[in-house]
Amino acid sequence: MSLPHLDHLLNSDAALVVAFSGGLDSTVLLHHMLAWQQHHPQIRLRALHVHHGLSPNADAWAAHCVAICQQWQLSCEVLRVNVDSREQGIEAAARQARYQALSGALKPDEILVTAQHLDDQCETLLLALKRGSGPAGLAAMPKAMQLGNHRLLRPLLDISRQVLEDYAHKHQLIWIEDESNQDVRYDRNFLRQRLLPELLTRWPHFAEATARSAALCGEQEQLLDELLSEQLKSLVQADGSLTFTELLNFSDVRVNALLRRWIAGQGGKMPSRDALKRIHREVMLSREDAQPRLQLGHFEIRRFRQQLYWLPLQESLRNSELCWPDLNDSLTLPPNLGSLQADHSENVLRQPKADEHVFVRFQAQGYLHLVNRAGGREMKKLWQELNVPPWQRERIPLIFYNQTLVCAPGLFVTREGATVDAHGWQAIWHKQ
Repeated sequence: MSLPHLDHLLNSDAALVVAFSGGLDSTVLLHHMLAWQQHHPQIRLRALHVHHGLSPNADAWAAHCVAICQQWQLSCEVLRVNVDSREQGIEAAARQARYQALSGALKPDEILVTAQHLDDQCETLLLALKRGSGPAGLAAMPKAMQLGNHRLLRPLLDISRQVLEDYAHKHQLIWIEDESNQDVRYDRNFLRQRLLPELLTRWPHFAEATARSAALCGEQEQLLDELLSEQLKSLVQADGSLTFTELLNFSDVRVNALLRRWIAGQGGKMPSRDALKRIHREVMLSREDAQPRLQLGHFEIRRFRQQLYWLPLQESLRNSELCWPDLNDSLTLPPNLGSLQADHSENVLRQPKADEHVFVRFQAQGYLHLVNRAGGREMKKLWQELNVPPWQRERIPLIFYNQTLVCAPGLFVTREGATVDAHGWQAIWHKQ
């Protein structure tokens, strides 16, 4: 078994971390990387084992991995994770927990190396077909990609499981067998145990053919990325929002391609065709005075002034109220909003009267009379004048004296809250 492409992917002093489950694939990978290190002595190599806690044998597997690495004089760190499958299948939840743990355990200059092989690639493409994925999903797994701030390499993607087994027997390697791999209730196991053996018996080179298809789909996606990158760059604003008016003149195919890439750039998962249609119909084409919102998983798409925004779902603060009993102390706001501090060197707000208590709330209604502004302003109109999107309006701390709104820090001061002498103060919002 040879991996000549590693010389092209890695520097001579690379720091490599193998995701080591203890199974056949990762055992072969780690052994081969150790042998490869002998010819590249400046390479640094260590292993990470993710303890999912899903099997009664999980502790034994972790001990096995540590023992193997001790035998091979390698460092092996065990990462324990909690797998929460309430919102997705156990396979997806375990995979997500695993990669989060691996990514978090990497040092700044390290490269993660994983053991997916040719048969895994074939299974991934078939699962993508089952989901009705487009070219991006059918491209399956790339040999090299970014995982957060780190590189992820899959050097075995061109090698079949049979070749790995032959290598393991030749070198008398010892590996563990996960009993869950026999459970055909899991989609990947069903393919591996039931479907792929039949396909490979009929067409021995089926896995290689699917890998070529995946590579071609990947090339098509890369070409589309290159062709659309300049246009997408011109539509995406500094805050990540997408100007969509120009999209209304494009074909549905181009609009969908741009939306997919914008959502991916925001860290979102690939939307379905139905979701893309709803974005177009319910958000982009809704009436101008509407405040459309479309939830997609833990995120939502909102519109404000011809811009689309990709936003995490957040709990409403409409009914929240905080008391600020001592202006000499800072006030901690709800999560992700920071804190408030009173600056007594600034003469902006009057001091509260003896019978007035200071409260912070997150909604206000009615007409306001602002300092240095003639006439009154309806609260909704004021937010529009200040160019504050609807979803931010209920996350801006508003300071009240009893039931009287006196200011929104950094935005406005009402006449009722304006200073009347030289002993005023100013509320400073330290945003998180």
